[in-house]
Amino acid sequence: QEQLVESGGGLVQAGGSLRLSCVASGRTFSLYGMGWFRQAPGKEREFVAAINWNGARKDYANSVKGRFTISRDNAKNTMYLQMNNLQPEDTAAYYCARRRGGNPGSEYGYWGQGTQVTVSS
Repeated sequence: QEQLVESGGGLVQAGGSLRLSCVASGRTFSLYGMGWFRQAPGKEREFVAAINWNGARKDYANSVKGRFTISRDNAKNTMYLQMNNLQPEDTAAYYCARRRGGNPGSEYGYWGQGTQVTVSS
């Protein structure tokens, strides 16, 4: 099954930018939709952004629209999340995930270990 590894998190001041990466080890990365989620301490995991198998369709949580951009490079088995104008409320552990099936509504069945993003004010 798929193994997902996130990287790129760190400490940044409000208004700064970070780019997260998620590298997949599976051979069929290009067949599945992917997503980014985040979870702050004491809060539930929430949806951030999603991208379909070929990058033609993208969806974002309202809280990050206009600031975050999701993308993927199937040749490199990698998904990205470009985060601009970061705010303290963006502080969370960020996780990448892969849908378990090819249908648009398929559940996310594979998860990475997370990468921490901390935004100071």
